[in-house]
Amino acid sequence: MKISSIEEFPRDSVPVEVPPHTVMLRGIGWDSNVYLVRDGGEALIIDTGTGVNWHVYTEVWGREGYLNGVKKVIIFNTHEHFDHVGGNAVLKGWLEKRGIHVLFAAHEVTAEALENGNDYVILAYSYGREFEPQEVDIRLGDGDRLKIGSLKLELIHTPGHTAGSSCLYLDDGKHRLMFTGDTVFKGTVGRTDLPTGNGWQLQESLEKLLEFEVDFGLPGHGRYIDDWKGNIEEILGWL
Repeated sequence: MKISSIEEFPRDSVPVEVPPHTVMLRGIGWDSNVYLVRDGGEALIIDTGTGVNWHVYTEVWGREGYLNGVKKVIIFNTHEHFDHVGGNAVLKGWLEKRGIHVLFAAHEVTAEALENGNDYVILAYSYGREFEPQEVDIRLGDGDRLKIGSLKLELIHTPGHTAGSSCLYLDDGKHRLMFTGDTVFKGTVGRTDLPTGNGWQLQESLEKLLEFEVDFGLPGHGRYIDDWKGNIEEILGWL
């Protein structure tokens, strides 16, 4: 199903297509939402869930042909928590078996936690799981860009939920999308009481995000954000 106007995302639809070139898979159980952005022979996967339900997401991609012709995939993690990074390794293995070259990308703070396997921040134990340290190929800072085919996505560092929390902004001249991770949701924000969370930083991050023109905010959990500025202004009002 394709979303091309401001309307309700169907609750039970898998997958949901959002222009330009984006497929949203609703997270199952504790999983984050999983996004696939494609242009030409390259694709970007944004967050991977816990890894428990990876086979469901890959079955959808395979069945619908979303990865046909793709030669390179970058897996980007919006922050360090296990419900967003737990599927990294298994998805990389599945993609490589299909002959696809895979790279990992994250903000430099998140990259350090993933490479050290820092479970104080990653919190795999909260899900009864373990996280194996992984090498991050692309370390990004605020304002850096990821190039996927002809698309360029800008990293916006938005600490508050975690120290490494970041959003990705895509503006192709026609559509403007913001992948928000757990920084901001429809009507609320990510919690700040876990390790490296900080309420003051989160407020500053929201004020920073308020400056962007966004058609759809695509969060790490739950439904999309349509009234971007109104949503953030409302949250800042009670935050």
